[in-house]
Amino acid sequence: MLCRHTTFHCQWFELKQHQKMLLDNNAIQETHYEVLNVKEDANYEEIRASYRSAVLSFHPDKLLKTSETSSTNQIDGERFLRVQKAWEILSDSSSRSLYNNELRRTRQDFLAAEVAEVAEDLSLDDMMVEDAGEALELFYQCRCGDYFSVDSLELKKMGYSLVREGSGISILNLDTLPGSVILPCGSCSLKARLLISMDDS
Repeated sequence: MLCRHTTFHCQWFELKQHQKMLLDNNAIQETHYEVLNVKEDANYEEIRASYRSAVLSFHPDKLLKTSETSSTNQIDGERFLRVQKAWEILSDSSSRSLYNNELRRTRQDFLAAEVAEVAEDLSLDDMMVEDAGEALELFYQCRCGDYFSVDSLELKKMGYSLVREGSGISILNLDTLPGSVILPCGSCSLKARLLISMDDS
């Protein structure tokens, strides 16, 4: 099995198993960050402090000393297991990076699934580029005459870093999986899908 050979592949397999935490009944479920009550850009010390606090609240030894009902203890026990799993993933930089990538991709897939109509698929080469000062704006004309658009600041929040090179653009420091971004038209109900691949880096 892959798990015997590399820690990386073992972590990847575990993360795929936990993908169901992210999507259930077409809704994004509680993430490991939410389990530990930390922001997604939290540093290691913040994550560790929150983990320790959660462990003190939900540890099985504490539950045995309380007079609460067994159903409440069971819920808290399940919460403790989720806290442990979240700590295992987020305390290790490699598994956290894999998890972040999977989280971004799952969110993109979720948003894409909500799109009723996609007029066309676009690549970065299809997009026109305009320097808007603080950000690069990418846009493509819709058949209604308005534009599908997104800027580099919005893309950065999704894990993509854009830089202009002459008349074109490229992606730097790509730390996310290939994916797509849904772009709404500024006027009509049509949407376009901007496909982002590793070849764009």
